[in-house]
Amino acid sequence: MFDILEADIVVFQETKIQRKDLVDDMVLVPGWDCYWSLPKHKKGYSGVVIYTRQSVCAPIRAEEGITGILCPPNSATSYFEAPEDQQIGGYPTKPQLEASAVDATTLDSEGRCVILEFPAFVLLGVYSPANRDETRDNFRLGFLDVLDARIRNLEAMGKRVVLTGDLNISREALDTANAEAAMRKNGYTAEDYISTPARRLFNQLLQGGKVVGERDAHREKPIMWDVCRGFHSGRKGMFTCWEQKVNARPGNYGSRIDYVLCSLTMQSWFSESNIQEGLMGSDHCPVYAIIKDQITVDGKNVHVLDVMNPAGMFVDGQRQREYSPRDMLPMSGKLIPEFDGRRNIRDMFTRKPSLQKSQSTASSLQNGELDPGRPNNADESSTPQSSQTTVPKTSTANGQNPKDTAPSLTAKKRSLADASTSKSLKRSKSGSAAPLPPGAGKGQQSLKGFFHSTGTARATCAASTLAPGTEIQSDETSITALRSVVEIDTSDVKSPTHASGVQSFASTSPASSFRSIQSSQASPSQGRGATQDAETVHDPIQSKESWSKLFTKPAAPRCEGHDEPCKTMLTKKSGMNCGRSFWMCARPLGPSGEKEKNTQWRCHTFIWCSDWNPTTAA
Repeated sequence: MFDILEADIVVFQETKIQRKDLVDDMVLVPGWDCYWSLPKHKKGYSGVVIYTRQSVCAPIRAEEGITGILCPPNSATSYFEAPEDQQIGGYPTKPQLEASAVDATTLDSEGRCVILEFPAFVLLGVYSPANRDETRDNFRLGFLDVLDARIRNLEAMGKRVVLTGDLNISREALDTANAEAAMRKNGYTAEDYISTPARRLFNQLLQGGKVVGERDAHREKPIMWDVCRGFHSGRKGMFTCWEQKVNARPGNYGSRIDYVLCSLTMQSWFSESNIQEGLMGSDHCPVYAIIKDQITVDGKNVHVLDVMNPAGMFVDGQRQREYSPRDMLPMSGKLIPEFDGRRNIRDMFTRKPSLQKSQSTASSLQNGELDPGRPNNADESSTPQSSQTTVPKTSTANGQNPKDTAPSLTAKKRSLADASTSKSLKRSKSGSAAPLPPGAGKGQQSLKGFFHSTGTARATCAASTLAPGTEIQSDETSITALRSVVEIDTSDVKSPTHASGVQSFASTSPASSFRSIQSSQASPSQGRGATQDAETVHDPIQSKESWSKLFTKPAAPRCEGHDEPCKTMLTKKSGMNCGRSFWMCARPLGPSGEKEKNTQWRCHTFIWCSDWNPTTAA
């Protein structure tokens, strides 16, 4: 992924992962460091992570949360209580926190912010709460209030700030496709729309943000620049998020809620910024910004690498020393106890073994017995790990002859084989201890497999389970009848548990059916009882077709506008129709966000599944 993005700093939001779910591929990424913020209470909810390429940039400080109330790993001291040389600073003051309707601990409990400080600027990776319903309005506005205070406090300290992430706010009507529909629905004017609480707060932060009326106290001046909009000031349809439920992305019916913002003094640092709407894999698309190699810092022209790493690591863009473990910060993901001191498992197989495969160790055999630290399999091949070596057949231990060790190895093999045989016999419920023919231990995975032909081996298996004295005819007609009853498809069996269960079924039930067929053909004079038994045998082809009809999905209706198969959806909106399924046009919504006639986008077709009868329609 990082090769595709071609970035040196990558910020992810809404990771929706818990610490116990972290794996090597997420944390131990070669050449990269990572800094995680995970929810404290809600499982699989929100989450932010920032990856930094170690060869290009290395932060000097890292924190989690926007208030400073949280503590660094393995510490009981909050960030805002740490020594000044260990603080990023700009923490909200007591009056600023009291202005929020939510306390600081709650604001930082959902894993919504990671802050990294470089000598050049302070980077904030943020996942802002969404406007889902009224129950979360206080939390959302409280989070935005404190975030605004933290950014303004950092600016007041003289530090440059870069704010990135999913802010869940569209600046104005230009940044969302459903602005007009939302205004009609809520009865808003254009001024009302840009004056909603969250949008008003956001616009007061930005240069060029539209603010109606007097600015709020302590927000008299804008301090941030919208980098992407700055390079594409009048561009329409520059959206970064689309609703997946209605497949709105192909028609570009979305909103711009993901941003890269920077301090006003950094405007000249950037050479390019844009969205990558063609990069799939999420309901959002990436937003990127490129910083020039040479930038102006405090009136001086410097190389960007000099101010993106600790002092002395780069001079004039040339590396003076390598990145080392002492440059890691306490919040680094590689210092999480589960990953500390480890490498990615893929790297383990790039090392060459310390001993050759043909080389043995004297400790491999002791007094003619296997080393207890190794598996009880004398024929096991060596693994790529250097700590394991293979014992050649000609090697000796303690000066003994190889023939002296053979009985011990053979005995262990025999004991393992006996154990395996006895275990397989216990699993069989056929009542016979005789070994089954090859492939007879397999079972079926699907119901259709019962009617699928696999060969005459099944006839042999079933015949072996007949009661003593039962007559077996060898004529071709009898064998054909046998095949139609006992042949089972076992080609898709995956688990031994399923195989054992089907094995028992195949060795009992088909045998009884076989006996009823043989009695009707070998002794026609047995009378009416034999005839009734013969009539109970069902045609397998007809049974297969019946089962197929039962489990096959009904044919989908075709939409009116395009004569294409519809797709089925489930009503989740509360009300009398909640839980009902319906058919609708499978095409995506168009740019208008409405169903359209005589266009390439979604038409007006709508049919309740309960009202659809494929037979009548045909």
